[in-house]
Amino acid sequence: MTQRVFRSVPDLEAAVGEELGPTDWVEITQDTVDGFADLTGDHQWIHVDVDRARTSPFGGTIAHGYLTLSMLPSFSTSLYSIKAGTARLNYGLEKVRFPASVLVGSKVRATATIKQIRQVSAGTQVRVGWTVEADGVARPVCVAESITLVVP
Repeated sequence: MTQRVFRSVPDLEAAVGEELGPTDWVEITQDTVDGFADLTGDHQWIHVDVDRARTSPFGGTIAHGYLTLSMLPSFSTSLYSIKAGTARLNYGLEKVRFPASVLVGSKVRATATIKQIRQVSAGTQVRVGWTVEADGVARPVCVAESITLVVP
């Protein structure tokens, strides 16, 4: 996949409404889920207890919703790069939802859409809409909007 490079704010403005992606598929392994559980302290059984999760309605362990959300920076790196300004800072997130679960062993990928470019006193806010899907799952597994501040 070819990464899209935005070298200026006008480049970003011209891309509003453009869909980027999808990314390559990434497998969600039990080791990844266990590592995320260790980092966050979220050891809820549906994520880490393989034997117990087999008897759940999911039939196995599922990834944390926040794990799929935390993959957005990696997905963004493969889809696009913003070279404008002196720095690019994570400003925040909006409208985060986890409409479907990710069974461990599944593969996920993402698409991004440049939603809005807005000038603020600190620089330029770039709002990107994200949809993360799992292979074979009808509904998205994560939808969110990220906001990056491009500092002049």
